[in-house]
Amino acid sequence: MPGRPRTRRRPPPGRPRPLAAALGLALLLAAAPGCGSGESAPPHAPAEAPPEASAQAPPAGSPYWVDPESDAARQVAAWEVQGRDSDARLLRRISERPMALWAPGHDPGPAIRRAAKGAEAAGRVLVLTAYNIPHRDCGRHSAGGAAGATAYRNWIGAFADAVGDARAVVVLEPDAVPHIVDGCTPAAHHEERLRLLSEAVTRLKRNRNTKVYLDAGHPAWIPDPMKLVEPLYQAGLGQADGFSLNVSNFQPDTAGREYGARISGAAHGKHFVIDTSRNGEGPLTGDGDEAWCNPPGRALGTAPTDRTGDPLVDAYLWIKRPGESDGPCRGGPAAGRWWPDYALGLAARAKE
Repeated sequence: MPGRPRTRRRPPPGRPRPLAAALGLALLLAAAPGCGSGESAPPHAPAEAPPEASAQAPPAGSPYWVDPESDAARQVAAWEVQGRDSDARLLRRISERPMALWAPGHDPGPAIRRAAKGAEAAGRVLVLTAYNIPHRDCGRHSAGGAAGATAYRNWIGAFADAVGDARAVVVLEPDAVPHIVDGCTPAAHHEERLRLLSEAVTRLKRNRNTKVYLDAGHPAWIPDPMKLVEPLYQAGLGQADGFSLNVSNFQPDTAGREYGARISGAAHGKHFVIDTSRNGEGPLTGDGDEAWCNPPGRALGTAPTDRTGDPLVDAYLWIKRPGESDGPCRGGPAAGRWWPDYALGLAARAKE
């Protein structure tokens, strides 16, 4: 839909490996910039992970788990081996900070259990994204999702079972509600989608330590936030802990806080979280519909923390994993694939 700012969501990175093999894999990553995988499988389908993962200390002010086996961490290892020490130091601005794990679409269990085990060992909170709703992304760069309602119910059940009693924050189905509001998702799918989202909230909230945030887009996408309130409630906002904003986008923190406060005011004071992973320089302007896709000159934003100074903002999170492509635009790889050159640019331009 020309002229409409969009967000695009990313799947998790490729198969995590044991740390003993990290250097070898990292060398391969460095030799092939932009590749998370050379396969033709959909970008939402990472493979299984080993159960072990060493703990890594999170930055001050953050209660969230840092994955020691992320693509960024493996890239740092590769560059250190190659003697690219200055680049490696810059990329640590990403690798040493917590990011959301986007659960794989084929089987979320192994990846979530690995991460939950690591988070528990570190005494930290796991941040997860559930992104597998049927008819996802209106058939665009991140198209895919579960084959139907039954498949999605089974998937979200496996997702929730894998989280179990771990302390976790779940960002539920980026784009799903805004794509109903903007009409991108055909009307024939609206009722089923809202029902599936509501059921997903109910299932996830059966886990005693899980917080759930339904996605509500961003202010440049749905300018009138009141249009989101009713569908958010139909999608289960009443049972959820709140909503998420700016996932995979670039809107400034101030814009997110103001927008979120308007939704909260019409939603009985519900709290929200904001994705600050790439909004350090704000959005690209003057590029119309493509401003969201691998825009140049962007930077990392506020580091993940639950100390926001705003009573309505529960956390600033890195939901989009910095360095993963938005799609095959501006020389980038497929959606969700690791792109070290872009990651380095985000880190180099960061203000902290």
